[in-house]
Amino acid sequence: MPDSSNETDNDQVNYDMTDKKRKYALLIEAHSQDLYKYALWLCKDKNMAEDVMQETFLRAWKSLDSLREAKAAKSWLFTIFRREHARQFERKQFDYKDVEHMDTIADANMGYDSRPEAFALRNALVKLPEKYREPLEMQVLGGFSCDDIANMLGISSSSVMTRLFRARKKMRHILGHETMPHLGVVGE
Repeated sequence: MPDSSNETDNDQVNYDMTDKKRKYALLIEAHSQDLYKYALWLCKDKNMAEDVMQETFLRAWKSLDSLREAKAAKSWLFTIFRREHARQFERKQFDYKDVEHMDTIADANMGYDSRPEAFALRNALVKLPEKYREPLEMQVLGGFSCDDIANMLGISSSSVMTRLFRARKKMRHILGHETMPHLGVVGE
């Protein structure tokens, strides 16, 4: 004789898995395009960006139950990505390439802008110190607020605003639109 309580438990598990799959699919559908843009900028390599995204999606699936608020999903996913990206450098050594050839990596189907102005902006962005570049990329490419960036980087919102201000100021200086007497050298 079949155990009816066991069948009820299995039905609940199936329902929970269906709900989890739907939640995961919605999460990926809503944020994968923004995450991919951010991944390309951060990794500077299409294959590495895709690999890290796959690891990110796997970790997101495993810990999906820890996501409590839908409005936090994007920053949660980007935080997982940043941690996975950092783990890549702990695990293996990469072949380093000449930075000048990085623009050839972008995929033309992803809307790669080949105008001279876009090229100048990408080169200026690469010259920014990471503490300024990362919040700027997160705001411009990821569309995150200062509070979201602060949470992901583990710094205060006022520090994020300061870094964004300095990043823009340094970008203007690198591009030749402004002098920077009080912020010091571009590489600080």
